[in-house]
Amino acid sequence: MSLDPAQPLAGMRVVELGNYIAAPTAGRLLADFGAEVIKVERPGTGDELRSWRLYGGDTSLLYRTINRNKRSVELDLRSEEGRDAVLDLLSRSDALIENFRPGTLEGWGLGPDVLAGANPDLVVARVSAFGQTGPMAGRPGFAAVAEAFGGMRDLVGDPDRPPARVGVSIGDSIAGLYAAFGVVMSLLDRERRRAAGAPALSPVERHVDVALHEAVFSMMESLVPDYSAFEVLRRRTGGRMEGIAPSNAYECRDGRSVVVAGNGDSIFGRLMRTIGREDLADDPELAGNAGRWARRDELDEAIAAWTRDRDRDDVLRVLDEAAVPAGPIYRAEDILRDEQYRSRGMLQELPVSIDGVPRSVAFPGVVPVLGRTSLPVRHAGPDLGADTRWLFEEVLGRTVTHDHEEDTA
Repeated sequence: MSLDPAQPLAGMRVVELGNYIAAPTAGRLLADFGAEVIKVERPGTGDELRSWRLYGGDTSLLYRTINRNKRSVELDLRSEEGRDAVLDLLSRSDALIENFRPGTLEGWGLGPDVLAGANPDLVVARVSAFGQTGPMAGRPGFAAVAEAFGGMRDLVGDPDRPPARVGVSIGDSIAGLYAAFGVVMSLLDRERRRAAGAPALSPVERHVDVALHEAVFSMMESLVPDYSAFEVLRRRTGGRMEGIAPSNAYECRDGRSVVVAGNGDSIFGRLMRTIGREDLADDPELAGNAGRWARRDELDEAIAAWTRDRDRDDVLRVLDEAAVPAGPIYRAEDILRDEQYRSRGMLQELPVSIDGVPRSVAFPGVVPVLGRTSLPVRHAGPDLGADTRWLFEEVLGRTVTHDHEEDTA
């Protein structure tokens, strides 16, 4: 097999048993870099994400985005035929990713001991709300619950209002990143063990256990250490960041807004001089972040007064010339027009059929970049069951007489 530097996971086969966003995000990341990811979906309905934010057709672009570069097969894991087929597939695979509630796979006769019997070298990643162990392991939970339980929700929004939420399922996406990292880490460990003549760890001995709330908690920086050591309790600060100033969003004369991050000590001086506030630039109380945070309202008003008198593009041009970090607050339409995104292949046009009409739709590119531009996305998320016949005939070596025979019931 030739080695393609742009597809470092080529030759790896991953089976994805999961719905929604967390496990499918892990599968997407692995598929982006060459792994053959086979997504197993419920016959007839498939992943529920197919109907989320459905603005046309029968498959949402949310599904098409998160399940790009994968194959879709229909198998009923509750049936003996579906269970046998997936075990046969797993015996020929490198990894399994799943995000059912703990105990679900065991209830279907697909627990770690059974998986190890089918393939003792199989890498297994399990994503759940609260992990596979502990007093809350059996509880259900979506990212919204995990973001709250993990400490993130309490810090999002303005201090005089109830906690808000980031506008995407960030908890699921972070968990998916950890699951993908865990799979790659385990595959590397497996190969190192083989090279050393040692047996790989079976699914009974070890699996990658990703809890949504722990994934969120891991992103909370020094939230708990600061409280543990000093009883400092972080508070919601709106567009600001606790203890860092000035850094906020500011409206411009044309109604558009920018983010300005002038919180570095030397950057702060340049920013203040750029907006004509030499008095603040030279104020010794403002030489460090602690002093600036104490006077954050004063600093924000000084910057806002300057931006209100200028259009957004002028604000950004002047700040860029002064080497002050700043950027526009983009919406989707802005991203589509931006040359930085396009120059690195981060906007890719893919064909999608919507209500029987072919459309060219822009999708996000592949991150991280290997080389100079994003890897090409091979295809958008597949139609339900598009690869069921391929699975049975070409992978499992079984004869399929029609699309949904008993083997796929």
